[in-house]
Amino acid sequence: MTDIQTAEIVRSTLLTLMLLSFCVYIYFVTIILHVFLTTPHVRENSRYILFIHMLINDTLLLSVLIFLFFVVRYIVYIPVPICYALVIFAASAFRVTLYNLAIMSLERHFAICYPLRHAQVCTVQRSFLVMGLMWLLSLIPLLLDFIAMCYSMPKNFFSTSLICQWSTFAMNSFQATLRSVVDISIFILVGLVIFYTYIRIMMAARKIRSGRSSAFKAEKTVLLHALQLGLCMMSLSYSFTNAYLRDYFFFIQITNFFFFMCIPRFISPLIYGVRDEVFQKYIKKMNFSV
Repeated sequence: MTDIQTAEIVRSTLLTLMLLSFCVYIYFVTIILHVFLTTPHVRENSRYILFIHMLINDTLLLSVLIFLFFVVRYIVYIPVPICYALVIFAASAFRVTLYNLAIMSLERHFAICYPLRHAQVCTVQRSFLVMGLMWLLSLIPLLLDFIAMCYSMPKNFFSTSLICQWSTFAMNSFQATLRSVVDISIFILVGLVIFYTYIRIMMAARKIRSGRSSAFKAEKTVLLHALQLGLCMMSLSYSFTNAYLRDYFFFIQITNFFFFMCIPRFISPLIYGVRDEVFQKYIKKMNFSV
């Protein structure tokens, strides 16, 4: 068996694993959404509202990313306006996921450290307001990126077709610098928020000294948020490894995409979904009914 055949088998295996994982992910998302929409007290809880927002955002992001991955993998040309709309949404949704991790950690911090003020601070209205601010913060740098791109793009660029990649729309050094600065700043900010909330919740859990307390559960949840953030941070190396290691590892592209783009989203239902008592009860009922 040649190296090319071996590489193709590995790529096919990883592609199959990715698609199967996505199907399992969609299955759990469907269950969680059903519980959320049919349970009044869950719909009125800011914790679940933020989680559902992240879940829907990640599901749409994964759908777009997988589509774009196959477009690049099989060299499919699509019109520039459609491509640009897709990559802009993907870039926005990627950053919104990071903001959402920080806000969810802060919500757990208020719930554990300030339980009497939690109901006043974390309301349904404020949850929707925060979600709007997340999208606004993610779109502002992209607006600057678009303005910078307009100064460098060739004439009739939006009337052509191309292989759809985010890097295609980086036409000058300012865009590359802006993207790097924005992404690194977001990772640092979200990392600091998660670290702060984890320390605060851990201190509260040690005071309670009860392994069954909600503080210990919140501590584990924030720790899982940190794991998600760490995996998302690895995605910063995605373009670098694809560019410089492609000649050495035939399957580096699919490996990077699966582990650093998909897996951080696939584990989202496990953090607040399968681990949560409300969703656990519903899943068990479904299993017993089957």
